[in-house]
Amino acid sequence: MSLPKVIADGPLAEAVATLMDGRVELLPWSVAIEGSADPVDGIYTYGHPHLDGAMLDRLSGVRVISNYGVGVDHIQLDDAAARGIPVGNTPGILNGATADMAMTLLLAAGRRLIEGDQYARSPEFTTYDPGYMLGREIHGTTIGIIGMGRIGGEIAKRARGFDMRVLYHNRSRREEAESLHQATYCSLDDLLDQSDYVVVVTPLTEQTRGLIDRPQLERMKSTAILVNIARGPIVSTAALTWALQEGQIYAAGLDVTDPEPLPRDHPLLACKNLTIAPHLGSGTEQTRQRMAEVSVENLLAGLAGDPLPQPVGA
Repeated sequence: MSLPKVIADGPLAEAVATLMDGRVELLPWSVAIEGSADPVDGIYTYGHPHLDGAMLDRLSGVRVISNYGVGVDHIQLDDAAARGIPVGNTPGILNGATADMAMTLLLAAGRRLIEGDQYARSPEFTTYDPGYMLGREIHGTTIGIIGMGRIGGEIAKRARGFDMRVLYHNRSRREEAESLHQATYCSLDDLLDQSDYVVVVTPLTEQTRGLIDRPQLERMKSTAILVNIARGPIVSTAALTWALQEGQIYAAGLDVTDPEPLPRDHPLLACKNLTIAPHLGSGTEQTRQRMAEVSVENLLAGLAGDPLPQPVGA
């Protein structure tokens, strides 16, 4: 009996490949781009490749799309739904790890950790100077969270541990979050005006694309720090480069960029007041293992014609 054929972009993580071994026949992503006369049973998106209706129409027999991760902005969900193809993702699993990363970037940017690390390793560090390389405090300040979903709630919980005042902006008010985390709902403008740390954690949609541009950065305090752990296009790269170069804001911490990765000679990378990571939000051994398990469970369920354990939107 032949194994079901699954198109995947790769190379896949060892945990994913191990779980799929002997259960599916993996086909390269080039098959999705070029199309196939032979039926393809499933599609597995690992590194956020673009997937739309035109691509699906070049294939026949697709019964399921499974995504390694929560964000599915690279998949045209309406196109999949129109063709009766269920889409699975991995919600809930990575909330804690991603929230940890938000706080890591917030702390590192506020306390100038990367600059300090580089200086401490350099030949210039020969004498301790208590007046040198002062950063910004975190405890007792105000954090503004843009997107009070599952991850936003986890960030708020951690912020309260630092005695931070928590503001949030969301499409709709989340009264449960207000009660749990002593959070205050406000408009985006008010959040930007008042926050010492602005954390972007909203999904990428047509409404949030370019949400933080020059007018929004101009509203922020000159001592404020912007952290983006959501998707790069939510924040204008050109506007953020300007804001950091000109001191419009104090610093930024980014786990995502637009484009991703940035060209190696991009001026944003030269900003000393930027702390940047290569999209490590959910990048812990434990979380990535569970993501592999759930994404493969979704894939196998769809191939068998069963309901997905974690369909998008559940």
